[in-house]
Amino acid sequence: MEYDQLLPVLQNKQAPKPENQLVRHEPKREGNQALIRIKESRKIPKPKWHAPWKLMRVISGHTGWVRSISVDPSNQWFATGAGDRIIKIWDLASGTLKLSLTGHVSSIRGVVVSERHPYLFSCGEDKKLLCWDLETNQVIRDYHGHLSGIYSLDMHPNLDLLVSGGRDSTVRVWDIRTRQQVHVLTGHKNTVSAIKCQEVDPQIISGSSDSTIRLWDLAAGKAMTTLTHHKKSVRALAVSPTDFTFASASTGNIRQWKCPDGDFIQSLSGQQSIINTLSINQDGVLFSGGDNGSMYFWDYKTGYNFQTAEAQVQPGSLEAEAGIFCSAFDRTGSRLITGEADKTIKIWKEDENASESTHPITNWRPTLAKPY
Repeated sequence: MEYDQLLPVLQNKQAPKPENQLVRHEPKREGNQALIRIKESRKIPKPKWHAPWKLMRVISGHTGWVRSISVDPSNQWFATGAGDRIIKIWDLASGTLKLSLTGHVSSIRGVVVSERHPYLFSCGEDKKLLCWDLETNQVIRDYHGHLSGIYSLDMHPNLDLLVSGGRDSTVRVWDIRTRQQVHVLTGHKNTVSAIKCQEVDPQIISGSSDSTIRLWDLAAGKAMTTLTHHKKSVRALAVSPTDFTFASASTGNIRQWKCPDGDFIQSLSGQQSIINTLSINQDGVLFSGGDNGSMYFWDYKTGYNFQTAEAQVQPGSLEAEAGIFCSAFDRTGSRLITGEADKTIKIWKEDENASESTHPITNWRPTLAKPY
């Protein structure tokens, strides 16, 4: 055997076969991975630590229940509408009153500040839907069409559209400039008490006292999906600012859904009251306010309830007036504004002295998502 043929043998390698010898090819085997696929166990995320929230300021000025709040895009002021038929504009930093707008003849139920125009929109139980010019502080447009009180209002983030819902069980889409109704979305059987708009389908989400949530196709003008999981009136909706999900609330129950099809994610239970309002900030804090003054703060991702509180009524008010009707985080997510039944507006902030050692995550027991 020549040296070139002997070298691979010395190196424990197979010697080259003669050219005229047949070579048997065996199929390559890759073990069992092609036959049996082992399903990975579901990873349950741990809750993110959030600082507890504390009361920072109490603002009084309204003489009726504070029913709606909207924060200015520049984060310098916010507007509130109340049962005293007055819209008040407050300085966010100092809490001082800047302006009062009168024009409604019944309780105001919705206030929205436009992101792209110097406009403020308001609706009320007087069937009025008004557009206010914030440069002249006057009503420049009104939108007629609702047959009864208007309970909910929101603006489309990209298009010049206004969406309202009320006791006539309809969701109406308005062109801001021409004041024309673009769509009348019918299907709900009772009062439409919550409306949210977003950039992509479903561009309109509505919650109703008929205990259903409807996801609407804005272009076609009809419902894409109807969610019937809630057992009681859906009074509040909140769209997550960070992921493609939203939350809804009815008595004693909060549910999370995945867009665009409304797939159920999880249920958050524990707050045994009528939940009037939901708000979510960029940090993943979900706030829910109850009709009995109960305040629950949740980690939105995991559904962990990291803080509960009770709204304190203003001195001189009845204990029964400890109810929360509306809430909104400011643009930074570091301030929470609540409107309450004792006619006050309360501003909350995170406790800067708290840490994971002083307020650890306790009693965290992940629960499997229940189908209903």
